[in-house]
Amino acid sequence: MSVLICPVCGERLRPAPGALRCEKRHSFDIARQGYVNLLPPAPSSRRHGDDLAMVAARTAFLNTGAYASLRDALCEAALRYAAAAPVLLDAGIGEGYYTAAVMSALSAAGNAPAVIGVDISKTALAAAARRFPKADLLRPGTDRTDLPPVTLAVGSVFHLPVPDASVDLLLSVFAPDAPEEFLRVLKPGGVLLRVEPGRRHLMGLKAAVYENPYLNPAPDYAPQGFAALETGELAGSLTLTDPALIRALFLMTPYYYKTSRDDQAKLEGLSSLTTEIAFTVFCLRKI
Repeated sequence: MSVLICPVCGERLRPAPGALRCEKRHSFDIARQGYVNLLPPAPSSRRHGDDLAMVAARTAFLNTGAYASLRDALCEAALRYAAAAPVLLDAGIGEGYYTAAVMSALSAAGNAPAVIGVDISKTALAAAARRFPKADLLRPGTDRTDLPPVTLAVGSVFHLPVPDASVDLLLSVFAPDAPEEFLRVLKPGGVLLRVEPGRRHLMGLKAAVYENPYLNPAPDYAPQGFAALETGELAGSLTLTDPALIRALFLMTPYYYKTSRDDQAKLEGLSSLTTEIAFTVFCLRKI
């Protein structure tokens, strides 16, 4: 069966040739890349989520291993807290770098999860699909009756297309925060791994672009309905000597589209950039 619910009526979606359908006959086509779009149509002038340039930049940058410390911390936390044969949901999966690593770590430990990845960007999900073996994806024409290893859906983290109390482990990495929705979909005792940037994250990058670089807000995360398990702080320094990767780092952040063209141009002449990186990983359990 599918792990998704219909965004129209809330009924469970089930596989049909090339699509997912509910009992009330609402139907959603599965894209050739292996994801299903559960977002309602938007005005043509409105862009949903990360665009092609941002996704390509993030993929190129993360593939260098520059954020491997965060990737490894998430894998270690997942191994500590995952239930047996867990349902793993990434709410804001992006291009799937962290999700694929956590899935691999759990599988290597003999605790293979069923993975659900939700993101508002179709472009990001197409890239995420490439992180997983084709056989793992719910693809057009399949007639699975079991839980697929990987399910990718275009949707909002504020209206996750999954049933109540159906998720064991939820990842939220630099993604919009929706604690009430996280509570809804997590099973009792389920675990949320939430990542936020540290105070000095990317200060070197900001100093290269802005006259008055600013600190990020102090990471603080204590939503109602959750009990804190642990909080991990990661900090380090990163030096990039490839102008293409310097641009990719900037382009994958929200700063790029909020920065003037003149300030953007300050990076174009750089052949080297050193910047701090800092992450906070919050591990919480649903009460």
